[in-house]
Amino acid sequence: LPMAFRDVNARRHVGLQHLSSLASTGRTFLGPMKSRKFIVDESTNQSTLICSAVRLIESLDLTSAAGQLLNETIQAQNKEFKTGMSTLLFLVGAWSNAVVECLQQNVPIPAIVSVMSEGLNSCCERVQCLQIPIHDVKKELCSSRVRPKAFESKTGQVGRDGLTNPQSLLCFQRDISAPEEVIPINSSSHQGDDCHFNKCLVSPLAGFGSVASLVKAAGDKSSSVLSGSGVIASSCITQKLTHSRHFSTLEKSHFSSLQCNFQGYLSGPSADPCGCCGLGHLAMALSHGNQTSVKLLQSIAAYQQERAECSGSSQINITEIVTCCVLGLPESYSCVSPGFVTLVSPEQATVIKYFPDKPLRILLMDGDLTEQYRHLGFNRPPNVRTILEHPNPQGGRAGDAWLSRMLDILMTFEVNLVLVKGNVCENVMERCIASRILVIGCVARDVLCAFGEVTGAQAVTYLSQLNASCVGNGAWAELWKASDGRAMDLGELVPARIGAGGIPLLTAVLTTALPSKVQLLEDQFWTLLYRLHHALKDGKVFPGGGGVELLCLSHIQVLTEQPEPPGIDKAVREFPRPWLAEYKSIVLQALASGWKRYLSVVLCNTTKARSELEACAAVDHHLQKAAACGSTSAYILEEFRRGGVLGGVSDPFPDQATDLKVCDNVTAKTEAWRRALDLVLLVLQTDTEIITGPRRNQLLNLPVSGEFMFL
Repeated sequence: LPMAFRDVNARRHVGLQHLSSLASTGRTFLGPMKSRKFIVDESTNQSTLICSAVRLIESLDLTSAAGQLLNETIQAQNKEFKTGMSTLLFLVGAWSNAVVECLQQNVPIPAIVSVMSEGLNSCCERVQCLQIPIHDVKKELCSSRVRPKAFESKTGQVGRDGLTNPQSLLCFQRDISAPEEVIPINSSSHQGDDCHFNKCLVSPLAGFGSVASLVKAAGDKSSSVLSGSGVIASSCITQKLTHSRHFSTLEKSHFSSLQCNFQGYLSGPSADPCGCCGLGHLAMALSHGNQTSVKLLQSIAAYQQERAECSGSSQINITEIVTCCVLGLPESYSCVSPGFVTLVSPEQATVIKYFPDKPLRILLMDGDLTEQYRHLGFNRPPNVRTILEHPNPQGGRAGDAWLSRMLDILMTFEVNLVLVKGNVCENVMERCIASRILVIGCVARDVLCAFGEVTGAQAVTYLSQLNASCVGNGAWAELWKASDGRAMDLGELVPARIGAGGIPLLTAVLTTALPSKVQLLEDQFWTLLYRLHHALKDGKVFPGGGGVELLCLSHIQVLTEQPEPPGIDKAVREFPRPWLAEYKSIVLQALASGWKRYLSVVLCNTTKARSELEACAAVDHHLQKAAACGSTSAYILEEFRRGGVLGGVSDPFPDQATDLKVCDNVTAKTEAWRRALDLVLLVLQTDTEIITGPRRNQLLNLPVSGEFMFL
């Protein structure tokens, strides 16, 4: 094949320029006040709203080698953590520019790679002193209690927003210590089910089929009590509508007053004198301004925390959580429902209407329900061409015999409900609907496992394998109901709820009136869920709002002025890199410039600074104050306790009357740093880009054809 190559390791390194150009598109994703972007598909003229570096990279033209490496790096971060991708993307661009500046100053590539790698390792060790254990979070997050906003309704009743109610928030207690030290650079049943769930997640928006009605508490005109549960709920409060009806958040919607937080059952007043319970504070601190998903996550955490107290686990079980996006309803209808909520066709909804309070026999299929499906690893006989697997001497349409046989099997075992992991043949679906058998396709494996555990059903690959022991009992199905108690009929797809006695599954029902916003809401929910999951898994969090990055800047200043570590022999210091000290200061400042630009952009995005120049001055001012304090980590923790390191940037809900801070994941943040720098240094160390495949004329027609040499 014709081949050409060009030198990419010039002072303006082409690969690094590609990284910088791609990364610059995601700078508005930093900070709690993210700017959204529309991605328009020219072939279909359909648009999607995104606020995620992952969705952005998926939509960009990544034909260059550097772009493909960037995509792989972000996908790896997303697969492992589901958070930190925006930080990774931005630092890739910032450090690419910084490295190009080093090349323009004739700094050798080995010096850049060595000093930057060791500098990052040193900073990662230095910031460990800022880690706050989860059991110490109370002192940092509950020290400044949320100031609940009081609203007055038309009848003069006063209530409080459930989101800012301190009775529903997290409270832990212990002290924190942050040692100051310099780290050298070279260191190395159906209704019964609902009743049980109501005690945990009582909400008018929960979408239950048989939720007990809310009644007024005697002598209390501003609260409601669920009969038999002893849990207080906020009254309905009318708020002033602001902004668009489509993009209004829960706190600025009339329906937000209907959402109540019932987490008090977890800990009694005597056991929790602060009045906080659940994981509310931590969820809000990790939300980074994502108000829509906070209440959903609080309800999920409350339910799972009660179950975890029995099992002795404190982790969020992500395998027991699914999402379902419902179009045509305001976002304020979003809720958490027990069981499995999914979208079905109107014909399937008709079948569900025949199942009122009827226990169903359930079948689970670990594969496709089609005639041609074969399990993974199935190999057909070699050198054999199949003309017809099942001859039909009587004639008739191809596949009729298979359809009849499969339907006979289902009827023989009296199966009412079939959950299929893969796809379902349309003919099978039609025949099952006619026989009043509900078949749901594309069901996640975790959902199948959950139903199998509580119903006794065993998954089969083919219907021909079915026997009596594989069929489960005790499942039920109904149409999902909105907060006003009516079943939704939104046209093409209808939400339905499927469950079984004791099933731990929870569905976050995400509602919106805009189809383009569906992906955005789902991404935001899973991001917040995984942040909380990783925080509990790590057992610690970082103070947010730029404090960790500020400590890195301060530490690099120390490293720049620091002499060679004592106790190391002179020969060891000078060999094999006697020239390294000459470039140490330049490269470390380049490393620091990435974090400084990060903080500057966050300040600009949150409108705390009018320009990057003003933002840089604010960062320098904090560095001077930290130096005057004598201990940068102590200064950062003290500022964090007061409400934010960089002048309130850490407030996740700046439009609310709260003093709640923001926290960051420990492992996800540091891994985003490492992945960003590893990618930049990898591209830096490439010296040639070799192109194979395209014809010579295509390369000659490129604007940069002069840079290529043909082989």
